[in-house]
Amino acid sequence: MKKFSFLRNVFLIVMLSASAGCTLAKVDVNVVSERTSLENQVLGSYNALSDDVLLVASVRGVDPTGKIKTAPRKSRENQNAVMAIETLAFHEDDVDAFKRLGWAGENNLGLLTTFPMNKGNAPDDLQTFAARYPQDEFLSVVKQVNQAREVVMMRVVETNADFTEKDLPRIKGVFAKLNREKALPGEKIQKEDGSWAEGRRAEDR
Repeated sequence: MKKFSFLRNVFLIVMLSASAGCTLAKVDVNVVSERTSLENQVLGSYNALSDDVLLVASVRGVDPTGKIKTAPRKSRENQNAVMAIETLAFHEDDVDAFKRLGWAGENNLGLLTTFPMNKGNAPDDLQTFAARYPQDEFLSVVKQVNQAREVVMMRVVETNADFTEKDLPRIKGVFAKLNREKALPGEKIQKEDGSWAEGRRAEDR
């Protein structure tokens, strides 16, 4: 039960490959010209954080002489952001399953909202997953993912000279929009006005 893309979303959006140890895929920017200036700034800052994770992964391990390589020292804020992205990657598969099952949806703050764990209508490929997944673990994973997303969104603010904490609500709105765009048909998404809907096919958007 693991993994993230934050966010394949985003929220937002990055993938951890088991075979590569920590291989990240950047947020899909689509056609840059179709994004607002704010969205492009947020995506640029977010992808820079993803690059930091790749950098950390590349310096871990053993050098040709057999000595353990030490990662360059980073600020506490940067380390927290890297850990947050790794947390999102670790839980990505479970979060994807939660959303397909209708147990969680993407809200308009860039975070996950939980819904009742209805196990009766699980797709064939998720029936075993749903039957065995305990509620306390489900709530714990959602809490960890939301905390990690909060850290990442705050780090986007901290690493962009054009942003201040007052911009955080707008940053959250960008991540929420990206999450809505990534939602699969039938997955729960919250609109800007607070109402809930289901994701649609790309051709219907």
